[in-house]
Parts: sequence; structure tokens; C-alpha cells
Amino acid sequence: MEITEVRVFPVNEDKLKAYVTITLDNCFVVRDLKVIHGNTGLFIAMPAKRRKDGSFKDIAHPLNSETRERMEQMILEEYERELGRSEGEPLRVAAGSHDL
Repeated sequence: MEITEVRVFPVNEDKLKAYVTITLDNCFVVRDLKVIHGNTGLFIAMPAKRRKDGSFKDIAHPLNSETRERMEQMILEEYERELGRSEGEPLRVAAGSHDL
């Protein structure tokens, strides 16, 4: 499986830096990933749903650390590129060389 598109939507909030949508194999979309600025730097938060007790549960996530690291690397690279661009449309990148 490969990430074939990454769309970054920067926001101007304290810890939340961007929303991200990824497309897998040109046929499956995962929305609402988040770029978060934490205590040790930027990281990617997976889409989550609030539970009745107020906690959050991921609704989509990688099953192993290798896949998570590749996803994070690719998303953060695209986030940095988007920061370097002028205001306008979100960045859309075909990323055929990034297999999961």
C-alpha cells in the first residue's frame, strides 16, 4: 500500500498546526490527521473519536511502528513544504514512491 496523495491544511493555533488528508493507492482517503506541536516537537495524531467518558480513541491508525514512522515522515515533509508556500490552495502531492 502506498500514500498517493497528501493534502495539508495549516491552521494558526497554539498546538494544532495543520489538518491532513492522505489518499492510499488512489482509492482510499483518511481525513482529520493532525500535525501537533508537542513537548518534543511535531508529531502526527491519528483521527480519533471522543468517547462518553471524555477520552479519545483512534478510529484509524498504523498497526506497526515502521508504518507510523513512514507516514509521519512523509506528512511532516509535506507540512514543511506547505509552510514554505504562499497562502492559497492546500498542497496536493502525488507521492507514488512512498509505500506503506
